[in-house]
Amino acid sequence: MQNVSFYSTAIFAWLSTFGIKLLGALLVFIIGLYVISWIGRLLNASMAKGKIDVSLQSFLSSLMMAGLRVLLLITVAGMLGIQTTSFVAIIGALGLAVGLALQGSLANFAGGVLILVFKPFKIGDIIESQGQSGAVIEIQIFNTILLTPDNKTVILANGAVSNNTIVNYSRHGNIRVDISLEIAPQSDMDNVRQIAVNACLSHPLVLATPAPVVNVSKLHEGKIVLGICPFAKANDYWTVLFGVQELVKKAFDDHQIVIPKPHLFVTQLDATPTSA
Repeated sequence: MQNVSFYSTAIFAWLSTFGIKLLGALLVFIIGLYVISWIGRLLNASMAKGKIDVSLQSFLSSLMMAGLRVLLLITVAGMLGIQTTSFVAIIGALGLAVGLALQGSLANFAGGVLILVFKPFKIGDIIESQGQSGAVIEIQIFNTILLTPDNKTVILANGAVSNNTIVNYSRHGNIRVDISLEIAPQSDMDNVRQIAVNACLSHPLVLATPAPVVNVSKLHEGKIVLGICPFAKANDYWTVLFGVQELVKKAFDDHQIVIPKPHLFVTQLDATPTSA
């Protein structure tokens, strides 16, 4: 009977101390899960309101929720009397090691976040970056994928893209197509300008507003260099570039506008030896 009384007293004492801790830890764990779920819903609603990319919303939400759950588990373990100092140190060391090993990937991830949040370009835009140009067909967390005019797929690292110059040809809805063409210096500029403008507007993809611009770019080696500048939608750039050049050339031929040919002048020196 004494043994039973002793064990009963010990169990009651243990329950009166650890049981309270266990109950408190369980209560904190349940409330913590509820709060984390509420924070997750609030975060998703805020990102949706801010029109952040859906893929980025999912990734950031999952990352935040995982971090909060780990923090909750460490808190509950500490309430139960478990030493968490070493555990936290191990997590920190692992995080540092992973960070050092994935420096390039983390830089690309950060670049992807910046691109998706600040939107310097979107899918369908024509951009130039890192010496490459093309239409954006996909924006991933780590990479941006372009389709070039010659139908090649280019994969750019987001870290390099976000930290360097980006030229977005589609941001304003239209783009100027620059064409250079040489004519003879005796040509009537007013007549040439009107012919070139009409030829530009005859192309179905050239915009009427803003109107095509034709000016003298420079005078070079006895020739007039024209700057012919129609406007088009960014996606129609290459079609307009090639098509307008052909139309202008045909129009100049029809109106006898001379396109000068290159000339080579050779001077022959008298090499006859003189008598002494």
